Amino acid sequence: MTKKILVLPGDGIGQEIMAEAVKVLEKLRANHGLDVEFEWGLVGGAAYDKYGTPLPEETLTRAKAADAILLGAVGAPKYESLDISVRPEKGLLGLRAELKLFSNLRPAIMYPQLVHASTLKPEVVSGLDIMIVRELTGGIYFGKPRGIRTLETGEREGFNTLVYSESEIQRIGRSAFDIAMKRNKRVCSVDKANVLECTELWREVMIEVAKDYPEVKLSHMYVDNAAMQLVRAPKQFDVIVTTNMFGDILSDEASMLTGSIGMLPSASLDAKGKGMYEPIHGSAPDIAGKNIANPLATLLSVAMMLRYSLNAPSLASRIERAVNAVLDQGLRTADIYSEGTKTVSTSEMGDAVTAALAA
Repeated sequence: MTKKILVLPGDGIGQEIMAEAVKVLEKLRANHGLDVEFEWGLVGGAAYDKYGTPLPEETLTRAKAADAILLGAVGAPKYESLDISVRPEKGLLGLRAELKLFSNLRPAIMYPQLVHASTLKPEVVSGLDIMIVRELTGGIYFGKPRGIRTLETGEREGFNTLVYSESEIQRIGRSAFDIAMKRNKRVCSVDKANVLECTELWREVMIEVAKDYPEVKLSHMYVDNAAMQLVRAPKQFDVIVTTNMFGDILSDEASMLTGSIGMLPSASLDAKGKGMYEPIHGSAPDIAGKNIANPLATLLSVAMMLRYSLNAPSLASRIERAVNAVLDQGLRTADIYSEGTKTVSTSEMGDAVTAALAA
């Protein structure tokens, strides 16, 4: 049965990196039996420019009907003066909320060919393989009340609400423990239970969920310590599960352990495994249109899509092997270049991975 993929290039370098993703998918469709069809849509700043909203109803309707969504990136400095309700990021948050994509998977993997691209010592990062499971549709990013108000004194005050229900914590906990069962059976739950009552509940619920997974070892860590431990001894972690805001910060920190944020994919899944897939690096408007962005995070996001939503794990592995092969050839975009390697453009990197799919 043909699977439907909604392609949302978005803003900035989104157009360039998405072209390489589609190139790889077309190759798999032509030569390796992948049965998919594409639909295209607008989101973020590109959607605002045309429709006055970062998430048009047409895009949301197509997203709900698709089997998987492939997203480039959203945002650009020119939109920062807009009201927060129509900024490009609201399109991304809206998709996550409307599609109930509560479980965000962000792997941080150190490819052996890129060990020296990391700012950390090779012995600290060699062999690194962490999965950060971030709760994505709750917490302080979505909590209400929120806003900016003027007090009786005339001073303005900004306020946001951090809130999690027991059921929200349970479902992200189960997502993390299920993943850990397929890895090294260790989960570290990151919170701030010594200060925030909301994450005190988070810790209590994680302990309850762990009772259903006796093979998995559960540990706990305050977020400030976790941030420090990620750069001190990152290989102590297997699966990290945490809140929306903490996961946002820690996953970007973990990405830099690997040498470049341009190497890391992500998946955002609902309860049935339908997902939206995107690189974590953002729209990088400063290099948009220059054909120098690293497309590998996007191509690895395609691999995650094939594995988690399209039931094609063998094709996912084929992409991952192709990326490894290209790195073995010494091909690098500018962000991962080192002496003795060859700098290639966005499209040249995509061509190289596409060619390596035959292996």
